[in-house]
Amino acid sequence: MINNDLDFDGYRIDLARHTRVQIPNFLQLDAAERLRACLQNEVPWTLAERSDGVSKTISAADYGLMDEKARAEHLRKAYERAKTQFQFVYESYMMVAAAKEGRDPTLILHAILEFLNSEEFIAFARWLTNDQKITHASAQATRYRAGHFLTRHQDKDQHEDRSHAYVINLTKNWHPDWGGLLQFENDAGDVTETFTPHWNALSLFKVPQSHTVSLVAPYAIEDRIAITGWLLRPKP
Repeated sequence: MINNDLDFDGYRIDLARHTRVQIPNFLQLDAAERLRACLQNEVPWTLAERSDGVSKTISAADYGLMDEKARAEHLRKAYERAKTQFQFVYESYMMVAAAKEGRDPTLILHAILEFLNSEEFIAFARWLTNDQKITHASAQATRYRAGHFLTRHQDKDQHEDRSHAYVINLTKNWHPDWGGLLQFENDAGDVTETFTPHWNALSLFKVPQSHTVSLVAPYAIEDRIAITGWLLRPKP
């Protein structure tokens, strides 16, 4: 599934030196195309949000019943909360939970989750990150549409020992004017580096470090689709 033509040695050095790296043409082309088609046409999306200080999702059934007015009101409330607190709104398919619950058994995302937790991939992840404690990976499919965003955070979590975060971008022809940019910040709040969600690129970075996904512009003509998650160590 990973592009066999890539030489990862340089990316491994860059990751060790800078704590983050973006790797183009990460997947074999046919695999990337199949995943893109799945995310565009087959995923029963939920809405991931954070209200009352709690991360939650609105089920695919309930989300599908929301009209444009209700969705716009949902965004308006999220924008208001984002003025003073960590906040996000985007569409999500939680791959680990779906697999455990036996949902959507024909969806190819289940095979992707198995691959990300295979001995072959975990060995590769340990080598690339130089973290021999990595034992498994989480995953979710994401779709950022116009108005969606993820404010500043560091990916630390009390329930998981996260080594590195990853994003496999699957949108073609993304323009940086459309937003949806993965932006890294220093302690002063300055943006120090930006990763555009290029087609079939892997963005990988060490946890913790401050980052955001910038607001997707209302004039974006495509959705920002990706598979994202964390490379995990056993919880102490």
